Amino acid sequence: MLKGRCEMLERSLMADLVKWKDSPHRKPLILRGVRQCGKTWLLKEFGKRSFKNIAYFNFERRGQIHTVFEKDLDPKRILMELAVLGGVKIEPRKTLIIFDEIQGSPEALNALKYFCEENPEYAITAAGSLLGITLSSQKGFPVGKVDFLELYPCSFQEFLGAVDSKLLCYCQDQHKVAPLSGAFLAELEKHLRDYLVIGGMPEAVSAFLNSHDLAEVEKIQDGIITTYELDFSKHAPHADIPKLQLLWHSIPVQLGRENAKFMYGEVKSGARAKDLEDALRWLTEAGLISIVQRIEKPGIPLTAYADRKSFKIYLTDTGILRRLADVPASSILLNKDLFDEFKGRLVENFVLQQMKAMNFRSVYYWTSGNTAEVDFVIQHDSEIIPVEVKSGLNVKAKSLKTYRENYNPAKALRFSMQNLRKDNGLLNIPLGLIYNTRIYLGK
Repeated sequence: MLKGRCEMLERSLMADLVKWKDSPHRKPLILRGVRQCGKTWLLKEFGKRSFKNIAYFNFERRGQIHTVFEKDLDPKRILMELAVLGGVKIEPRKTLIIFDEIQGSPEALNALKYFCEENPEYAITAAGSLLGITLSSQKGFPVGKVDFLELYPCSFQEFLGAVDSKLLCYCQDQHKVAPLSGAFLAELEKHLRDYLVIGGMPEAVSAFLNSHDLAEVEKIQDGIITTYELDFSKHAPHADIPKLQLLWHSIPVQLGRENAKFMYGEVKSGARAKDLEDALRWLTEAGLISIVQRIEKPGIPLTAYADRKSFKIYLTDTGILRRLADVPASSILLNKDLFDEFKGRLVENFVLQQMKAMNFRSVYYWTSGNTAEVDFVIQHDSEIIPVEVKSGLNVKAKSLKTYRENYNPAKALRFSMQNLRKDNGLLNIPLGLIYNTRIYLGK
């Protein structure tokens, strides 16, 4: 298995890493992200492009690296011993130091504070698959002494850049909200279908780019799912392991229900919130799931109006959700009606995944009793915008109409298979152009 391989992919976060490198106020950087989303590859590639050399240390490999930080947290001594262990010359501003799987050493995490205070001239990065869990439980973490970046699975924009860079360039030039040619939309839909099958895990994308063998892609996806489940056993509290397994495998069932609202009883008969809240928190902090809470009234900030007892759960990657739910690739690639039944939930998951990649952080859904429901509500600057996801060409949406009549928002969004257009404040964006959302919202 070619773990984390993504040589043909250009990750958009690379630009943020360059900005970090050039910042006069640079601190040690922590790169967070779900396991196998490409963190190690990205940091190494960044080091190749922007530094003279790389000093790489992996804390999952038990050895002398841990003892370096257990003596004391003197940066000068640590750097000297790391240079000896790594067999590399570590120079300020010329060497990128990478601490991989740093959650394996609480001492190394705490040492970042002293690197920030005493030796800021050294470029230090840290990554870890379960950092969210470690950071939430570690006491005394040096808040304010590190910078953070979040890496997600490859977005559709990154995927499109790898499979058809000319098409992506054309898409990125479409700043005007006006209908596009049918031939262009058909080509975009083809790549969208592929992405819904493959998802954004770099290894799966790379396998598709190299061989177009979906059997190999699904083998990789199965391996990633197995890795996640092994993490439950290796890293979660012993009492939570059975609950994590049940909760994880209930997610496709939960999304398959009519309104997709999370029901504790679907995980285990008679289960209540107190029984599963630790397991939910673990999956969230591991980056495996996204929780979208309900609001009944849209207001700024959205978080103040959230009903934390009512929520939906989506997976971080749409391809992994498809595989976990056992949706055949052929039903997405070959069926004319792409989005019937559960596949409509896949599209919702796709939209949420892309919104996360576009840095829409406040994402909720809206209901009005049992009469109306809008898929997502987002906060964009000082605006609250309802978002409807329509999987096919039929875009009639009574719930969105109800929301607009009740709250009269200046803008509303619909992602669908229909053409790009704006009509009376309702902006319809083809699903394949979702990454241009912020551009269109400015129009």
